[in-house]
Amino acid sequence: MEHTGVRTTRVGDVELAYETFGSAEDTPLLLVMGLATQMIGWPDDFCRMLADRGHFVVRFDNRDIGLSTHLHDAGAPDVLAVMGGDHSRVAYRLADMADDTVGLLDALGIESAHVVGASMGGMIAQVMAIRHPERVRSLTSIMSTTGDPAVGSPAEAAMGVLLAPPATDRDSALQRAVDTYRVIGSPGFEFDEAALRERAGLSFDRAHDPAGVARQLAAILASPDRTADLARVAVPTLVVHGEQDALVNVSGGRATAAAIPGAELLVVDGMGHDLPRAVWPRIVDRIAALADRADGR
Repeated sequence: MEHTGVRTTRVGDVELAYETFGSAEDTPLLLVMGLATQMIGWPDDFCRMLADRGHFVVRFDNRDIGLSTHLHDAGAPDVLAVMGGDHSRVAYRLADMADDTVGLLDALGIESAHVVGASMGGMIAQVMAIRHPERVRSLTSIMSTTGDPAVGSPAEAAMGVLLAPPATDRDSALQRAVDTYRVIGSPGFEFDEAALRERAGLSFDRAHDPAGVARQLAAILASPDRTADLARVAVPTLVVHGEQDALVNVSGGRATAAAIPGAELLVVDGMGHDLPRAVWPRIVDRIAALADRADGR
């Protein structure tokens, strides 16, 4: 199993950090992560499982997170003002992040890929399929939503952790991760606090930038409802959602599947807003089956 380690490439005005798993001769599969979450949110073992199914797996840090470019000059947006409809200080939208992903494919010489997105990454993947349909072989949208404010709303407790004051040092960052996932994680599966703390520590050491996270959140809030556009998505699509997702209510996943013609819906009982290890085999099987169908295998 070839694993490259972190590389960077220029895409427009930003540098994107990325890693690959598997052989470049295999079918490309791009993993897009969510709000405030670095590419290591796709665990190495999960990436290897997908690579073992015949995929050249690419994971990367979105703009404003991890080792990719942080748009410090844009400053920190007033998230409450953005929620109230003032988008004048929003630095970019989900469409810009979708264009980043296409630029990454260009840089890697990949004409089209199976695209798998989680949470905000699911939104980016959806926009990619809308704006750049020729670049997407299949679409998997995990724990995401359509942008329609009537669906996918967070529970009050989840909204509280989302808008809680940012951590100021490494220890508080680790504790905040634990506190957050006790609220939004998967109640039906083991809570792996050790793995969570390890990932939070790695993330803090790679980059800690609360203003960047706020800019990503503003991009979500300032982007339009995708429901009507999703009706044009013609690639094979899988929608995965946890029945107990407190951050993006399962109605967001159901609405996504309803909006995309022919989409498959997998609702996982006991799963919240994370990827419990026990669910990986089921999700990997479904992604691999979708990719095979899309590729006519």
